[in-house]
Amino acid sequence: MASLTIENLHKSYGSVEVLKGIDIEIEDGGFLVLVGPSGCGKSTLLNTIAGLEDITSGDIRIGDRSVAGLHPSKRDIAMVFQSYALYPNMSVAQNISFGMEIRGIDKASREKAIRDVADMLQIGQLLDRKPSQLSGGQRQRVAMGRALVRDPMVFLFDEPLSNLDAKLRVDMRTEIKRLHQRMGTTIVYVTHDQIEALTLATKIAVLKDGILQQFGTPAEIYNDPSNMFVADFMGSPSMNLIEATVAKNGSDHAIELESADGSSLSLPVNGLASLADYAGRKIVFGIRPEALTDPEGADRNETRVVEQSCLIEVVEPAGSDTFAVTRLGGKEAIARLRADAKIEPNQQARLAFNMAKAVFFDPESTNRIH
Repeated sequence: MASLTIENLHKSYGSVEVLKGIDIEIEDGGFLVLVGPSGCGKSTLLNTIAGLEDITSGDIRIGDRSVAGLHPSKRDIAMVFQSYALYPNMSVAQNISFGMEIRGIDKASREKAIRDVADMLQIGQLLDRKPSQLSGGQRQRVAMGRALVRDPMVFLFDEPLSNLDAKLRVDMRTEIKRLHQRMGTTIVYVTHDQIEALTLATKIAVLKDGILQQFGTPAEIYNDPSNMFVADFMGSPSMNLIEATVAKNGSDHAIELESADGSSLSLPVNGLASLADYAGRKIVFGIRPEALTDPEGADRNETRVVEQSCLIEVVEPAGSDTFAVTRLGGKEAIARLRADAKIEPNQQARLAFNMAKAVFFDPESTNRIH
């Protein structure tokens, strides 16, 4: 295995710039997830790593070796495609071993490699079947097995679970996580599913319009988003982004926002000196649904929890949680409550705001206020 370094990478098609100065570094054995909406450039970036697309400028290094300009076969990578790309006329065993056969690896070594990956992926009983006789999840395992026998420096996954149903996606996500933990492989994984990104990655790169918006651990991306796009894109339900006004509160500051009944709520903010520059001005207040909850469900160890009365518009039971919709700053805001929280629509209820988890953004630049 090896580290992967991408330096100031640009990719253009004629006059259209698709990737705009991407800088990413993932350690040996890391799991990098490229995430973003359709058309953000994540698959193009993966293809440049694979060598399927030439780069316009910049560099890509696998370990200490620059692979920019190298043919894909010289890069020591293996790729798992969204479509699986299995040979329909070959058995599972033949699909897995075909690449080794082409490279002239002897039959005994091929058969051992097939047995090893079949045991690892639990597909030993499928080795004699053709792809047409397999389910989507089984085909995905075969495609992964074909990549694993290569024992490459870097594995590349291009939205490998997007063709599977919801339950199978969760199961396969667990399998990929388990596989990474067992093998310590370096993986680059493309998805538009931010839950996949948060659960699988050791590092996440969030892309939008060919620009790297933020690069960090799942916890950093989720808890400390660098701008409003990352805050809104990562998380389900997404972060509540509410217009508020900064006001003086003794020696510190508070934010004031309009509630559903037209009254004003005041929430103290402690220790963020940069809010002084926004006194009397509008900002965007960000708070995750789980940091806006019923008082009994709030973090007992946190001293910066503020309770306020809010008009509840909609209640949505969701099994392990109950979601409540209120209106703050003229926008719908979602609170995540305990499953047995006593709450009714069209009534006032006490909600607890965990201000230790709150973040703030400049409404013009959309960047985080630190």
